[in-house]
Amino acid sequence: MTLIEEMEQYALVNDIPIMQQEGIDFMCTFIKEHQIKNILEIGSAIGYSAMRMAMLDSQIHVTTIERDQKRYQKAVDYINRSSCETQITLLYGDALTADISGNYDLIFIDAAKAQYIRFFERYEPLLKPKGYIISDNLKFHGFVEHPETATSRNLRQLVGKISRFVEYLKRRDDFDTTFLEQGDGIGISQKK
Repeated sequence: MTLIEEMEQYALVNDIPIMQQEGIDFMCTFIKEHQIKNILEIGSAIGYSAMRMAMLDSQIHVTTIERDQKRYQKAVDYINRSSCETQITLLYGDALTADISGNYDLIFIDAAKAQYIRFFERYEPLLKPKGYIISDNLKFHGFVEHPETATSRNLRQLVGKISRFVEYLKRRDDFDTTFLEQGDGIGISQKK
């Protein structure tokens, strides 16, 4: 079993949200096609997507942040066992308050869905001109397209926040945003 397969198995058994296969395959293809080298990831979980992205090319560097202590420690363990540990900077903390600097070709948002607008606004100044912000889980298991199926109040509120984020992206004149069906719904916003 490869390290990636071990991570996929751990995520499945422990109900850790990692990118769906179709979504991560799309991300990897996108990174290769656009020659992305410097990536900021909001929401590491166990380091799965950071490793998948770093493994594409030895010139790629991923800075990733996770606020859950247990997931962060698991990510540290996995990344230290990988062949790309020098390409990944793993930070422990809250992305809404962390002090992160740099210039990025790509910012990948895959953390607390209710905070997507705040993450976008906080980190888009670190994006290079013509850079990309990719947001995952915009369909949120089909609930965004069919909000009437959300049974609990908390779920309805979360679905509403994701829907507002999608509308927010459509209104941003300084970005061109494309919405794709891959995985659980992906938004690609390119800075003009």
